[in-house]
Amino acid sequence: MRLLVTGGCGFIGSNFILHVLEKEKDIQIVNLDSLTYAGNAENLSSISGNQRYTFIQGTINDPETVENAMTGIGAVVHFAAESHVDKSITGPLIFTQTNVLGTHLLLETARKKKIPRFVHVSTDEVYGSLERNGGLFTEQTPLAPNSPYSASKAASDMLVRSYFHTFKFPGTITRCSNNYGPLQFPEKLIPLLITNLMENKRIPIYGKGENIRDWLHVRDHCSAIFTVLQKGREGEVYNIGGLNEWTNIDIAREILRLMGKDESYIEYVVDRPGHDFRYAIDASKIMGRLGWKPAYTFENGLAETVAWYRENEAWWRPLKERNSSWKRL
Repeated sequence: MRLLVTGGCGFIGSNFILHVLEKEKDIQIVNLDSLTYAGNAENLSSISGNQRYTFIQGTINDPETVENAMTGIGAVVHFAAESHVDKSITGPLIFTQTNVLGTHLLLETARKKKIPRFVHVSTDEVYGSLERNGGLFTEQTPLAPNSPYSASKAASDMLVRSYFHTFKFPGTITRCSNNYGPLQFPEKLIPLLITNLMENKRIPIYGKGENIRDWLHVRDHCSAIFTVLQKGREGEVYNIGGLNEWTNIDIAREILRLMGKDESYIEYVVDRPGHDFRYAIDASKIMGRLGWKPAYTFENGLAETVAWYRENEAWWRPLKERNSSWKRL
């Protein structure tokens, strides 16, 4: 099979490509990525000479580029998106342009070309926020996005749903909890804390650090997406979670412990506008119907992630130097 991956130079997309090429010997991958600030070609330098891998630099908003990228394709896994909540607050328009209009162009092109499989990778943030003891997000939870980012992802989800119901388009949606692991852009919580401590800087925590997230190792997420690609039913939504809730402050304390630092490095900063309190995924559908389950414990995965950033300073330091104004989380 010839598989098109959009946004394959990003954090999850690059891990997915590496996962598929390692596990599946009969799949060829075409990677379409515009290489925005969060897309890093270095993520895939290890496969640059692989004959089963082709890279196309281009945007999902350009009809000609998308048309060419989908030529001879048997399935699409769509990661490409603007994905940073803080940036959606300061500059929301690009989120609509990429996440909504770009997804719509992909859907329409795939429909016309009769692509037999299309997996749209979304987020649990489309469900809104949960209270501390407010249960879990299921696939039936009403969408209630609270940021321009999550609103744009919810809109793209609705487009996929509409294409299935209107055109019998073979689209499937996945919604994941917070990811962590190797190759994550260092604006995100876990790599930001790790790299700040490596630079002997303080680590910024929003509010009192009480916000709760369900954390999923990126490699577990990749295996789940591939399971949905292979076994998922058209028109269905599959939640993917790590069954692993942590407050931001407890994650900070665990990273401090792993790195031999004390809590004097914590700096509490003004909270993000509209900051959702808690996300937590019910992943029983994908586990029960498709047989997927996470392989990583958070303790082992976090320790491995800290070690990866320690060993790959040459990868993350140039990214931070180009974005020295960050002061999040």
